[in-house]
Amino acid sequence: MPCYSTVCGSPPGYPIECQSAWEHLSTDPCIYLEPCLVSELHKFLFDGLPVRGMLVRLTDAWTDILARRAGNSATGAYAAPVTELLGEMAAAGVLMQSNIKFNGALVLQVFGDGPVKLAVAEVQSDLSLRATATVTGEVPADARLSQMVNVGGGGRCAITLDPKNRHPGQQPYQGVVPLHGDHHEKLDRLSDVLQHYMLQSEQLDTVLVLGANDKVAAGLLIQRMPIKGEGNLASGLSHRENEDQIGHNEDYNRIAHLAASLTREELLSLDVDTILRRLFWEEKLVRFEPQQGETGPRFACTCSRERVSAMLRNLGAEEAESILAERGEIEVGCEFCGQQYRFDAVDAAQIFVEPAIIQPPAPTGMQ
Repeated sequence: MPCYSTVCGSPPGYPIECQSAWEHLSTDPCIYLEPCLVSELHKFLFDGLPVRGMLVRLTDAWTDILARRAGNSATGAYAAPVTELLGEMAAAGVLMQSNIKFNGALVLQVFGDGPVKLAVAEVQSDLSLRATATVTGEVPADARLSQMVNVGGGGRCAITLDPKNRHPGQQPYQGVVPLHGDHHEKLDRLSDVLQHYMLQSEQLDTVLVLGANDKVAAGLLIQRMPIKGEGNLASGLSHRENEDQIGHNEDYNRIAHLAASLTREELLSLDVDTILRRLFWEEKLVRFEPQQGETGPRFACTCSRERVSAMLRNLGAEEAESILAERGEIEVGCEFCGQQYRFDAVDAAQIFVEPAIIQPPAPTGMQ
């Protein structure tokens, strides 16, 4: 069941007094409810237990990313396995960025020696995000992670934290892990790779369930909370108390087992309230206000028509005219999101025209 919007608000977060009305609306087959297409992030705690969780659903943010790529005449749409991988990375990036206190970009990269040379998801501290993949070969319809980026065993996953305001000499923090397990077996699920990474970097047990298709990219993160202080992906610090608790906290193990039972189909098709109720109906959850709209996950790329115009201006009128004479138009594509910007002869001419100096109007009523 998808998330729906109603006159009294949309679950989650609808007023208590509207709950009975919502239950009636959601079960009445004669009443049409409009699907909610706004991407959302939900955070919650298990009351009295050292366990926290987050659930993200990327809808409009995700379809915006795919639409730009599909509209690129040079590349076309991603193959289904690439879409799934990139969507899972976008959802995981939002969860990981939301799980740390960091003012800057979290960049999640998967790269290797398969037909997908590089896949990148970038999430800013305000949860604006973008994602891209470089595909150089044919991707089979049923390709798994190892077949896309880890054919020869050289695939890697890198998480980079790039500060927004770097100090002189400050370098981004980066952690890199191979795309195989402790026994050198190839991993075919991105969630397994990231769980292993977070266990190494934070010394905290983590369960991650990810899924994506051409409509939704979603993820559920359940994590045992640090015994002292807050886990920080960028700290690189090892706390002996946290290490000693790995795999031994009964409350976390119980909740993690429930979370791991969530299937990909359920994650992609059910609304947040339904997922949390089905998984944790015996647990007492403390839920925070959902983050959506301007405070939630949303697509944003740094490219724009204005920036491309400035680039063409720097290129020079002579070079622009040469391209127009050869091709009839100038076409520039964003290497990251795939958005294409086209300029015909009139558009190009306007770029190189000096802006007119507008004189203030003469005062009226006085000579």
